[in-house]
Amino acid sequence: MKGENMKRYALLLAAKDSDYVIKMYNGYFNVFVQAFGDEDENWDLFRVVDGEFPKMEELNKYDGFVISGSPNDAYANDLWILRLCFLIQKLHAMQKRVLGICFGHQVLCRALGGRVGKARSGWDVGVRRVIMAESLFQCRFLDEFGEIPPCAKILECHQDEVLEVPPGAEILAFSDKAGVEMFCIDDHIFGIQGHPEYTKDILLNLIDRLTSNELLDRDFGSDAKAQLEDDDAERDFWEKLCKSFLKRNVEI
Repeated sequence: MKGENMKRYALLLAAKDSDYVIKMYNGYFNVFVQAFGDEDENWDLFRVVDGEFPKMEELNKYDGFVISGSPNDAYANDLWILRLCFLIQKLHAMQKRVLGICFGHQVLCRALGGRVGKARSGWDVGVRRVIMAESLFQCRFLDEFGEIPPCAKILECHQDEVLEVPPGAEILAFSDKAGVEMFCIDDHIFGIQGHPEYTKDILLNLIDRLTSNELLDRDFGSDAKAQLEDDDAERDFWEKLCKSFLKRNVEI
């Protein structure tokens, strides 16, 4: 995947690799590249959770950036989170395409003037039906997408949420658990609360870890696992949506 004319993307990883993901996928980086990458591309990894960031003078060489999920709070003031907020503001000013997933969705919102906090209805874990807003159908990055369903199921695992979108943002989707499941700013900032990159086994393992560490009630975790066994997310749709955002040919 080398070549000067190839598109280049950066994953800003905001979580440590779990033992399970290392064993099964050799790290979260491969999970994201398998979900969003293509053969004729270069993908670079920056472990922002460990303070590893792209150099400012090299931002222009990237066609897009993806910010991962994280167990950390997007509204916390850890140094790496503050640095990430600054980087987001810089990328926004450059009109670089930035896709935020879960924590990434929330930290995009915080960095650009919105408000994030604990979810009003508590944890959301499992398969969630997301309802598309009318504003989604006006997005330029969906010009060549094809038919968009009125709703789609996605895997979720979060206890924080976007409470207020940034100035100039459009809410693109919502659910019965969260008022902002997706938002965008113009055609270069795109946040998704759910996990389009997750496979079901990754979420099942995460539920086990959360319950064993007493971060999630065991009965709640058992119910979430039972729901996962009986229901499926529409992963193909979400992967296609993310790729359409990152790789569209629309000039901005």
